[in-house]
Amino acid sequence: MTVVETARETLLEARDLHVEFTSRGRKARAVDGVNLAIGQGEIVALVGESGCGKTTLARTLLGLERPTSGQVLYGGAPLSYAGKALKAYRREVQLVLQDPTGSLNPRHTVYEAVAEGPRIHGLADEEKIVAQALAQAGLRPPERFFMRYPHELSGGQRQRVVIAGALALEPRLLVADEPVASLDASVRGEILALMLRLRDELGLSALVVTHDLGLAWNIADRVAVMYLGRIVESGPVEQILTAPQHPYTQALLSVLPESPERVVLSGEPPDPTRIPGGCRFHARCQVLASGLAAEAGVDGKCRGELLPVLPSTADPQVACHYATPLPG
Repeated sequence: MTVVETARETLLEARDLHVEFTSRGRKARAVDGVNLAIGQGEIVALVGESGCGKTTLARTLLGLERPTSGQVLYGGAPLSYAGKALKAYRREVQLVLQDPTGSLNPRHTVYEAVAEGPRIHGLADEEKIVAQALAQAGLRPPERFFMRYPHELSGGQRQRVVIAGALALEPRLLVADEPVASLDASVRGEILALMLRLRDELGLSALVVTHDLGLAWNIADRVAVMYLGRIVESGPVEQILTAPQHPYTQALLSVLPESPERVVLSGEPPDPTRIPGGCRFHARCQVLASGLAAEAGVDGKCRGELLPVLPSTADPQVACHYATPLPG
């Protein structure tokens, strides 16, 4: 039985998470009530447009932002923000950024880049750790890359170095923010295959932050779709991407080449300082605009009745008055 098929113990969890920022005297609710769990050996894709709050959620799960309310739990225990505890946590939950060129210091060799983490954490056998991490990231023989500089590498090789820098600390979970967005199409598949191999061989979990549902299809076990600070639909990748229930998920999927019909959303995501009443998506919703919601008798609810915050569960769920069923 593979890692995907077994029941998973929850490794990292957001519980009723809220993150607010003050902008020009107004509160921006960047994360506005999120429940999300990532199991051991599970890859979860967090999907949504720019500005939906997914990067803020990821940063909060990493301990880089403190929640206004709610909790981040790791291994079932609330995350501690004390210096030593947070340092230990960040060794086990590592960030992989979308731009490998910006992530790597052009004056540092590959060896120095990968050795930085082990040095910060005072790990012994530095050279052995660096060689092993580079090999795990697919840069073999690793010694051949030790003295190279970022400008001497291809984009895919640079991303592998960034991943090796995370692997050097033997993390249990990777948070990958648009991990292939800056790469050529020919290289993207290699990096996605690498992440799947790391999951299978090392039991690594991952939260992959992306706007690309096609990427989610290729790598994730579960998908959580985020809009204006909340998860509006989540569940197993096959079910969500073949039979999406939320109009927003349907619109995101419609841009894929194999989609039979393109859904063009009007306007931009609303200002997080002015979240609309009712369903937060209703001002852009194609189902409401087309009259289908009125035919179903839910248009009034769409405009005026708040939806519940989705719980943390692996089962398919959706926050939408038109889609059924809603969680209890």
